Amino acid sequence: MEKLNGEERAATMENMKDACENWGFFELVNHGISPEFMDTVERLTKEHYRKCMEQRFKEMMAGKGLEAVQSDVNDLDWESTFFLRHLPDSNIAEVPDLEDEYRKTMKEFAAKLEKLAEHLLDLLCENLGLEKGYLKKAFYGSKGPNFGTKVSNYPPCPQPDLIKGLRAHTDAGGIILLFQDDKVSGLQLLKDGEWVDVPPMRHSIVINLGDQLEVITNGKYKSVMHRVIAQTDGNRMSLASFYNPGSDAVIYPASKLTERGENKELYPKFVFEDYMKLYSGLKFQAKEPRFEAMKAMENTPNLGPIAIV
Repeated sequence: MEKLNGEERAATMENMKDACENWGFFELVNHGISPEFMDTVERLTKEHYRKCMEQRFKEMMAGKGLEAVQSDVNDLDWESTFFLRHLPDSNIAEVPDLEDEYRKTMKEFAAKLEKLAEHLLDLLCENLGLEKGYLKKAFYGSKGPNFGTKVSNYPPCPQPDLIKGLRAHTDAGGIILLFQDDKVSGLQLLKDGEWVDVPPMRHSIVINLGDQLEVITNGKYKSVMHRVIAQTDGNRMSLASFYNPGSDAVIYPASKLTERGENKELYPKFVFEDYMKLYSGLKFQAKEPRFEAMKAMENTPNLGPIAIV
């Protein structure tokens, strides 16, 4: 990202544009979050997993009989997770079993990622020809964006060919910032019908675009299917932070991207919370039927309250 401040700015912006249009993913380095701070986040996350979650995960998976499965498992993922909410209200103080240092560090990490997410949204606006601040405003709703971090560990799996670390899906929300393990791989994205590894790179932040950015850009940028492959050895850490629209934000294609004749509106208009209700039951299915369902809801006439005589 330091190249954005010099003569390579145009080429770097072009790289980002290509990534958003053709990959839905890109990897950021020199993003302004210090390597030393990221090392602290990683150390504390791995310590917390070992102390508080590892044994629980082993017992749970043993209880489900997954050590000895013989066929594909399609209804669960080989992952140990918990969720930290940052905006509009933080739950960090209430999450059990977190050491004070870890709470404080994650709060600081969230503030840095929030700033980075908003900077990235403005860079996307620049590439799209939208005014600065358009995407942040589109996400805002009445209480500001939803922002949270899914803290995941993907422990060694005895049957990685039968159980996924995380099944294939697109992300429902806005822009996702991932700090992933730099030693244990597993993340893959779907490109032209082939699964492609997203290589671990020390101190990088992997960015991917969610369904809402596909809608707002009228399909110019795409959310992309991705998955996590379980590994037989090594425990993979993943901190995925989701900068999403506010629950009552109304999402629709930006008029500037639909006003030219050939670019009619290809996506529906809906309230983000309604999309999330639909997504929660259909996460591991294709996104297109979700968009169609929202379009059908949009086209259903609102008859208003029924009069009681």
